[in-house]
Amino acid sequence: MSLFQVNVRDALNHAMDEELERDERVFLLGEEVAQYDGAYKVSRGLWKKYGDKRIIDTPITEVKTNTL
Repeated sequence: MSLFQVNVRDALNHAMDEELERDERVFLLGEEVAQYDGAYKVSRGLWKKYGDKRIIDTPITEVKTNTL
């Protein structure tokens, strides 16, 4: 048995890639996950590989509420 080290970011990227490849119903939705590859580059390369329909950037939204 051969062991190797992998960091969490690359392990997550590999897992998401495997699931996107395996099932066409799987998609990734979040802030800056597509064109910018995610804040920590977790989704690196997935947008280029799977396109706009499955790797979807969402807007940053914040709601200000007044609580009295």
